[in-house]
Amino acid sequence: MVDEKDRMEVEQCINDAIGWASNKDIDRLFSIVAQDEDFFIFHPDARSTIVGFSAFKELGKRSWMNEAFKATDFKIMDLRVNFARAGNVAWYSCLLDDHAEWNGKPIGWDNCRWTGTLEKRGESWVVVQMHFSFAKDD
Repeated sequence: MVDEKDRMEVEQCINDAIGWASNKDIDRLFSIVAQDEDFFIFHPDARSTIVGFSAFKELGKRSWMNEAFKATDFKIMDLRVNFARAGNVAWYSCLLDDHAEWNGKPIGWDNCRWTGTLEKRGESWVVVQMHFSFAKDD
């Protein structure tokens, strides 16, 4: 059985995985992701797939910390969080609206499907993988 403290910490990590950008608190972002080479992210386009923390850290410094980037708002909808019976793994799914500007021009996603997995390492929850995609209906 998962206690309420773990559930709240996992939900805060999920929120901060996007929300960190509102004030460019990249240290918070880096503190909630696995800092090893098993960390990965699938993005909607294949060229943006991230494998390993070092690649993620480089992307963060190159893109999100660039003066051209400014987060404007985000919204997490229909968040579902589940925990493994052992209590040390959690996975989630939601819909995400994530908006920003690049050199003053709007960029971002609406109704992005976002899933991920977290592990409890020591006393802290960290994101070990994320997957962003868009529904493609015929």
